[in-house]
This record gives sequence, structure tokens and C-alpha cells, in this order.
Amino acid sequence: MHLTRICRHPIKAHGREDLASVLLSAGACLPDDRRWAVAHEAAKLSAGWSPCNNFHRGAKAPALMAITAELQGDAVTLRHPDRPDLTFRPDQAEDLSLFLDWVAPLSPPDRAQPARIVSANRGMTDSEFPSVSVLTTASLDALSEKLGQTISADRFRGNLWLGDTRPFAEFDWIGRDIQIGAAILTVKERITRCRATMANPTTGLIDADTLGTLQAAYGHKDFGVYAIVKQSGMIAVSDKAKLL
Repeated sequence: MHLTRICRHPIKAHGREDLASVLLSAGACLPDDRRWAVAHEAAKLSAGWSPCNNFHRGAKAPALMAITAELQGDAVTLRHPDRPDLTFRPDQAEDLSLFLDWVAPLSPPDRAQPARIVSANRGMTDSEFPSVSVLTTASLDALSEKLGQTISADRFRGNLWLGDTRPFAEFDWIGRDIQIGAAILTVKERITRCRATMANPTTGLIDADTLGTLQAAYGHKDFGVYAIVKQSGMIAVSDKAKLL
């Protein structure tokens, strides 16, 4: 096995960014992944981490899936095919209106609207524990074949993609450790998917029944696994990976 891709999402559900390498730290999310999240007007937030139903996300606003992001320091640049580029600082209250104006046309009017940007002392992943998501290109190819169309890895908003496995082998890794580069991760659980995966990450339009196909072909709606970083270490694209 080897690492084919590293991806982070500085603002949860609002853009993706590829990395060549990164330092994983024990017990932490991938650095700057889901560093911020966009709470909607009906959110009921807890201190620190909160579940995904409090946030503006692709499952409810599929146009968000076409956003790409670039993080430089504390500033994020967002790009979307239907919007001008926006560079702003999510931690700065005076920049909030810039972001809300930018994202408004991508937000369905019948859904709770984005209201503010929040952060926690960890990444605002969908899991209650600080996780790194691990996915495989073989599973993506298998699902594409079942769908009858080639689908992008970007639909699944993953962190680490591994090549040279059999399809859905990652489900057999639960409870085991995997070494990628100098880091060791413990695989914890499967990831159950939502409607965001149905949207094309180039256009932001729903064009593939990923959930129905997963259910019909495999009897579940799971794709990829969550892992916890057990041993800190640098990882880079093309690094070897192995089960321990």
C-alpha cells in the first residue's frame, strides 16, 4: 500500500486543499482540518466540539461541494465556479459579513442560513473523537463501476487516500494499527455517508446516487474509516503504508 493523497478542509464543508506532506500528532486531527465550521441560524452549540447537524454543510447545500480552499496562516481563500474568489480571516469578526455575503447564493433559501464561524480546540470532524479519515482508491473505483460513472474522490472529503488495496479492505482494519510514513494510526470505525456525496464537486449539482448504490450493492452506506493518530510522525504523498 502507499499514500496517494493528503487533503484538508480548513472550513468544514467549505472547500478542500491538497497537501504534499504533513506532520500528524498523536491524538489530534490532521493539522488545520475542519479548523473552523459554519454554524447555521438554528444551531445549538456545545462548548468545543459539536455534531454536524449544527453546521452549514453539503448534505443540505450541495453547491458547497464545488468550493476549493487555500489556507495561508490565518487567512483562507475560497474559490467556486459561480462566485468570485474570496480571501478572508475566519477568526476576525469584521470579516464575517464578507463570508456570509459570499456564501449566501450557495445556500438554499428553504434551509437554515449560515450565521457565524466557530472553532474548537480540535478539528470539527463528524466524529466525537479527534479523527483522521482514511479511504482507498480501490473502493472508489469499485463504487464508480457500480454507479456506471467515474466519480471524484472529492465527494468523500477524506484526509488520507491509500492505493494498492482490494475494494473495501479498510473495513477489515478496524481495531488494527496502520503505519503510514513515520506515523501510526489506529483504525476505529466505519464512516456512514450523507447526501453530500451525491453532489458533483466540480459543479455542486447532484448527479450520482452514491447512497442508493452503496445500499443496493453492499447493504450499507459506509465509505472509508475513521482513525486516531497513535504515534506522531511526518507523512508524505507516495509514502508506503502497512498494517501492523
